[in-house]
Amino acid sequence: MGYSYITFEKKDKAAYITLNTPPSNWLTILMMREINEVLAELKKDPSVQLLIFDHAGEKAFCDGVDVADHTPDKVNDMIEVFHRMFRLMHEIDITTVAVVNGRSLGGGCELMAFCDIVIASEKSRIGQPEIAVGVFPPVAAAWFSKIIGLKKTYELLLTGKMISAKEAEAIGLVNVVLPVEGFKEAVDKYLADFLKQSRPVAMWTKRAIKASLNVDFNEALKASEVYYLDGCMNTEDANEGISAFMEKRRAVWKDK
Repeated sequence: MGYSYITFEKKDKAAYITLNTPPSNWLTILMMREINEVLAELKKDPSVQLLIFDHAGEKAFCDGVDVADHTPDKVNDMIEVFHRMFRLMHEIDITTVAVVNGRSLGGGCELMAFCDIVIASEKSRIGQPEIAVGVFPPVAAAWFSKIIGLKKTYELLLTGKMISAKEAEAIGLVNVVLPVEGFKEAVDKYLADFLKQSRPVAMWTKRAIKASLNVDFNEALKASEVYYLDGCMNTEDANEGISAFMEKRRAVWKDK
């Protein structure tokens, strides 16, 4: 299927959504509808282990939601489409990755930060500048304190400042920062560690991690027990992994 504002492809066990309106890759209502269409389909796709958000151009992963879509006649539609992206991502058990080689601002920063894994180049600049134009980022307000803590959330959202990729890594907004030179090759090497694992076991692991959000330890542990015993241990790959370890050989995953 052809898209006008993104590209989409699958390779091996990875799916790639590329924001494709450089140099800024603004998240317009039309682009976000295309992203949501892909996300809805990926929920039903049993072959994908990684969903990777990438970007065309060398200046920006995404400079945010298009300001033109914030006008009174469009803002309700914009919020519905924008937040549907995050609701769909939250429902997906596939590991999500953002690849950032440039600016990641506003709604682009929210999209990046909501991914499970964030890979950034050394030149990347990251921030939530909404307060400077008289609004605030709803997804960041709801999510950032869970991943970077309350103090840094206040600082970033109330100042609107941009930070370097290294500072973002230090506060937990980015997983790894890689050199600009050879960035693509380094990204592929980093992601190889995820792709070589069992797809169903990775999915059960993500479910268990998500179940721990916003609940106390005992409730989180009970959910993990259920996912472990009734989910993970009923996969062929769990049995294969244990057998391979006992037999001192490399596991051969069936992704079942």
